[in-house]
Amino acid sequence: MEPSRLPELDPHPGYTLALPDHPRPIVVLGAGGIVRDAHLPAYAKAGFDVASITDLRLERAEELAAQHGVPATYDDVAAAVAAAPADAVFDVALPPEAHVEVLEQLPDGAAVLLQKPLGNHLPDGVRTRQVCRRKGLVAAVNTQLRFAPYVAAARELVAAGTIGELYDLEVRVSVNTPWEMFPYVLDLDRLEINMHSVHYLDLVRSFLGDPTGVSAVTVRHPGKSHANSRSDIALHYGDRPVRVVVSTNHDHHFGERHEESFVKWEGTRGAVRAQLGLLLDYPRGGEDLLEVVTDDRLDEGWRPVPFEGSWFPDAFIGSMSVLQRHLEGSIPSLPTSVEDVFRTMAVVEAAYRSAAAGGEPPPYDA
Repeated sequence: MEPSRLPELDPHPGYTLALPDHPRPIVVLGAGGIVRDAHLPAYAKAGFDVASITDLRLERAEELAAQHGVPATYDDVAAAVAAAPADAVFDVALPPEAHVEVLEQLPDGAAVLLQKPLGNHLPDGVRTRQVCRRKGLVAAVNTQLRFAPYVAAARELVAAGTIGELYDLEVRVSVNTPWEMFPYVLDLDRLEINMHSVHYLDLVRSFLGDPTGVSAVTVRHPGKSHANSRSDIALHYGDRPVRVVVSTNHDHHFGERHEESFVKWEGTRGAVRAQLGLLLDYPRGGEDLLEVVTDDRLDEGWRPVPFEGSWFPDAFIGSMSVLQRHLEGSIPSLPTSVEDVFRTMAVVEAAYRSAAAGGEPPPYDA
């Protein structure tokens, strides 16, 4: 492929992390841990106005509203919608099982930011997409890793050609993830790829576009009752000589010495590596790092690349900002639209199907 046609050299302008020129008020639907730890801190940092918070447990919404100076709370979506400003963005921070019911209650043509994933199974995502199409919703998905500050800095380096032509993209996570902090996921029949590797598959798509094939293994821990917690996923890109692999192990409870959490881009003239500190000793988190090495300065080794902020909460500013920038017309299209992120869910589905197929049997009797 000609370098000028490589998608990672021509990133969408929505990935520049600029704030909207004319921010809209935000109506938050859901008051769970992700809203407490990421959405509301991000919006406060960006100076976005939150008009209300809604949760079935009203006391939980009221507690967060008091902490963040939000003027209104509700325990009913319909009431929140009726009181919403005309130009509001609805931030639906709820599990995917609730998406369709909530979307049906929003005004036709409304602006919406949905939490990922779009569903636990592909038909769930299909139904969500159908509702968004029928109601004419301007709907984005909170695929916030695309907007993590170190990812944005790495994207600039790759797009500038600093590391040459990208030929290897690797994500590796080996940590002890406390799934018990999210009780609702413990009963899912699909866990790791839907709830975690979806971030990395989506990130890869934001750089390289849609893969032409998926190969995967995903397994559960023999001593635990919840579903799959370790995966290896390889993405194929036709005839392009690029290796893409996502490798995750959430059962590594043997101490920090050999814990890993990184994304690495290797090219014909150098490499970039981002350490995702959030996942190390979660939820407290470890150190975020971004480093680059180039052939023309190889004697200097890996050099630090400056950036500001982290995945939580800063990336959540980017995922809300890109929707609002599209609404105001300062960027031409919406890279995180439901239509786009549905394709990430198709990759997730392909990974589960590949894992279920059990791989190609070796020709032992040849």
